[in-house]
This record gives sequence, C-alpha cells and structure tokens, in this order.
Amino acid sequence: MRKEKDLEEHEETVTRVLEALESIRPFLHKDGGDIELIDVVDDKVYVRLLGNCNGCPVSFSTMKLGVETTIKQMAPEINEVLSVEG
Repeated sequence: MRKEKDLEEHEETVTRVLEALESIRPFLHKDGGDIELIDVVDDKVYVRLLGNCNGCPVSFSTMKLGVETTIKQMAPEINEVLSVEG
C-alpha cells in the first residue's frame, strides 16, 4: 500500500512540475527557447533548456530566477532544479 501512495505522490509532483513549466514556456518561446522535463527524482527536478536558451549567457539566471522559482512555488516539495546539458 505504501508503494502505491508513493507512486501517487510522485505522479502529483510530476504533474505540478509540468504545470510550472507550461506557465513559463511562453516567456522562453519569446526568445526562441524552450524547456524539457527530463526527470523528477526524490526532491530534484532535471530539465534541459532548448533552442536559444541552450548555452545562452543568461541561462543560469533563467534557471534560478524563472524556472526554479516557479517550480518551487507550484511544487514546494522540490528542493533543487538542475539543468542537464545535451
């Protein structure tokens, strides 16, 4: 029973993370960028910046001020958002 509860909680977290990404996606699209959810593991979210956001000099600020803040607001159980290259 515990495993089912854990799976349900994980699915709820992933749903909230995806909603957070959808809410910031229009801002990234304005600059020719996008974002992809790679994985959610425990309290960490792994994302990949795409398009013009990939390798952009301000991508660190975008991650910290935009992406990470929004995800943590919508999914407070998340403690860290990490960018995956490639």
